[in-house]
Formats: sequence, structure tokens, C-alpha cells
Amino acid sequence: MRDRGLIINNVADNSIADELRLQPLDMILQINGQEITDILDYQYLTADENLQVLVQKCTGEHWLLEIEKDYDENLGLEFQDDGWGPTRQCGNKCIFCFVDQMPGQMRSSLYIKDDDYRLSFAQGNFITLTNVGPSELRRIAQMRLSPLYISVHTTNPALRRQMMGNPRAEQVMDQLRYLAEANIQMHTQVVLCPGINDGPELNRTISDLGELWPAVCSLAVVPVGLTGCRDGLFRLRSFNAQEAGEVVQEVQRWQKVFMAEYQYPLVFASDEFYLLAGVPIPLAENYGGFPQTENGVGLVRLFMDEWHQLSRGLPGRTEYPMHYSLVTGTLARPVLEPVVAELNRIAGLQMDLHVMENKYFGKTVTVAGLLTGQDLLEGLAGRNLGERLFIPGVMLREGDHVFLDDITLDELAGRLEIKVSPVDDLGELVRLMGLYP
Repeated sequence: MRDRGLIINNVADNSIADELRLQPLDMILQINGQEITDILDYQYLTADENLQVLVQKCTGEHWLLEIEKDYDENLGLEFQDDGWGPTRQCGNKCIFCFVDQMPGQMRSSLYIKDDDYRLSFAQGNFITLTNVGPSELRRIAQMRLSPLYISVHTTNPALRRQMMGNPRAEQVMDQLRYLAEANIQMHTQVVLCPGINDGPELNRTISDLGELWPAVCSLAVVPVGLTGCRDGLFRLRSFNAQEAGEVVQEVQRWQKVFMAEYQYPLVFASDEFYLLAGVPIPLAENYGGFPQTENGVGLVRLFMDEWHQLSRGLPGRTEYPMHYSLVTGTLARPVLEPVVAELNRIAGLQMDLHVMENKYFGKTVTVAGLLTGQDLLEGLAGRNLGERLFIPGVMLREGDHVFLDDITLDELAGRLEIKVSPVDDLGELVRLMGLYP
């Protein structure tokens, strides 16, 4: 496996690299005497104005190029694999790993367990730091790879080792302190498992991470996700409504502590805890700028506030009769039912809400984003869906119209014999319905 050098994939016309006659399949080996392992090295080292670049031509010949350029001037190169090379894989055996609970015969990319600190910086992926040694920590500090997104789960060394099945998991607090001293910002998360890392252990974790403020700048507490494919795996269960309410109360207690000390709430319970407990979603001012919406923290509040604004401009009636359908998972039922009820007060409009139970992963999986095409085909077959079906865009693979089970949007539309439109927000929904210009 190649672990040094970047292979050129494209050279921009009239760029510095083009003038130097570099071409695809040439390899950048060193810059200013330092070996290049990935795009981070390349970007960091090419920030200098004076460069010595060692290139291995596709013919095998070596060139040493002297380059003078402006500080912010790009050489004009693109690399194979976007310059990342092989992705660092996860070496943990977490008792709650979602990948281990996936049904078989899905596309191979869904079974990849990445744990790459570079992708945490570049894409916001959560990492565990168990495969990050002293040299990688120094590299993170030197290159200012900030912010990072880190799965902590617990700060109790023995418990973290047990939960993650990796002896290196015990080092997390030392690693976090090192990164904090290097002024690396960290967004952290706890996947909470009832009876394991909740209660006093959660309090310990929140307290320990709170001491690293402002380097640790957010902590999301999310419930463990369990599918119906757990044969032979560690015995875990989901939170019930009472337990979810207790988690919310504990998080809100800590938020008051941190607000008094730091003027920032720091720790946040995911939306799922509030919905499961049946307690009100906090106001936007309690979300500290929404640092972890990708982790399901605050999305419901943003949704509710967006609808509050949109609903003010809804018409009293439609120009002609309309009949639409909207589909979601069981978790979002209490959020979407008031929206649909308000839409149905518009004369001439009928909007039907179809709440789908997840058959593919199991009924314990309640989020809309994990519903598959087969779930929709089975759940909606034979129903009068009207003239158009709206689905949350998160059901589809990013940048593509394909569900998790590889059923395409066109296939779903064809088999249901209806036009299907993915929507990413309420504004898009009401525009596509023709309620807004």
C-alpha cells in the first residue's frame, strides 16, 4: 500500500504546475524536504512562498523544482482520491456499534468503519482517538486541525475500555488535555446506553469534559441506536420515556451550572430524548448557536421556528383542489402532526401524513433518515396518496436519489404510480405544493 506521495490526477490550465510541465500520474514526494503523506501535508507546506518540490515523473525520473509564488497562490494540482489516500479504519469493538447491527446484503460502503482524524477535521466525522498516537497528536497540534469531532462516551477509563473493546480507549482524557493545551477546539458526543454509562457515569463525563472548556466547546448526549439485527451482540436496551425524561433533567441541570460559570450551556440532549420523554423542546436561545445539528441536537427547534414563520404567509384557500401525502418515521409524528393539521385548514388542500414503522432495521429505529425504499413500498402500497408524495431528503444517499437499500427514487415512484419529491426543509415543501411563489 502506498503511504508516501500524492499522485496527480489533474493539472489546471495556465497554473504554476502547468508551466512546470507537471502532468497526471506524476507524484509529489516531498516539499521543502518533508515527505508528503496526504492532502493535509500538501496544503500545509505549499502555504510557503518559496518551495522545493521533489516530483517523481510518471516515467520514473525525479525532478527537483524551485518555485516562488504568492502566499495564497495555488499550484493548480488535483490528486487521486482527493489526496487522502486510504481511510483509517476503526479498531474498536464497541458494544453499541451501529454497523455491527446492519442487515446483510447492503452495499459495501455502509459497512465501512472509519475512524480517521483527518476526516474529522475535513468533514466533521466523529472519531474515538484510539488509533491516534503521540506523533498524530503532535501533527494535529502543529497543523491546527481544528475543530475535531470526538466520541467520548465516558471519561471513566475502565468503563470506556469495556464499552469500546480497546485498551487504548483508556487514554482519552490525556489525549483531550493535550489537544486542549494546543488550543484545538473539540465537539464531543456521548452515545448513552441505559444502565451502563448513564446516571453517575454521565455526570462524571459531563463534569470532566466541562473542565476542558473552552477547548471542549460542545457535548451532545444521544441515545444508543438499536436495530433488530443484534443476535450474538452485547445485550442492550433502549431508553423508556421516564428514563429519557431523567436524562433531559440532568442535562438541563448541567446547562444551568455551565451558564453560571461559562455563560454557555455546553452540554445538549439530542432531540430524540425530548420526543421520547414527551417534554417541550427548548427554545432556540438554549442551544448555544446549534453546534451539533448533524447529531440530531436542535433540529426540531429549528423546524418548529421555521414553521412558525412560514405559517404566517399561508393562503386561506387554494386555486384548485390539491391532495398530497407526506411520509416520515415514528419519531417525528408529534412534530409533523401539528404542521399537517394547519395545512389541512387551508380550503381546497388535503395533506395526508403517513407515519412509517421501520421494518428493515426494526421498529426500535424511529428516525426518518433510516427508512428504506422497501419500507415505503410496503407501508404505502394500496393507499390513496393523492397527486404527489413528499419524503424527507435525508432518506436518500447524499448527492444521489437512492435509498439505503439501493431502491431508487424513480423505482419507488414507478411502483407507487405517483410523483415522489424529496424535500430538505419546510420552505421547499410549501413551495413545491404551490402555496408560496
